[in-house]
Amino acid sequence: MPEPDRIIRLKTVLFRTGLSRSTIYRKIAEGTFPRQIQISIHGAGWHESDINRWITNPLSWRTQDHGDKL
Repeated sequence: MPEPDRIIRLKTVLFRTGLSRSTIYRKIAEGTFPRQIQISIHGAGWHESDINRWITNPLSWRTQDHGDKL
């Protein structure tokens, strides 16, 4: 059985990518970084697999159409 895709929070994304918070949100707006998903009323996170794909090849990453993305 495949391992489920974990949801990671902003602090982990900042650490793993080395980007600043403002850079992450700017890149989201540009469509060059994965969008976060809503996990609670006041909480959001990212699919770990999306962040891993971005880390592997950040220059060619583009937003993909996922129904669960914000």
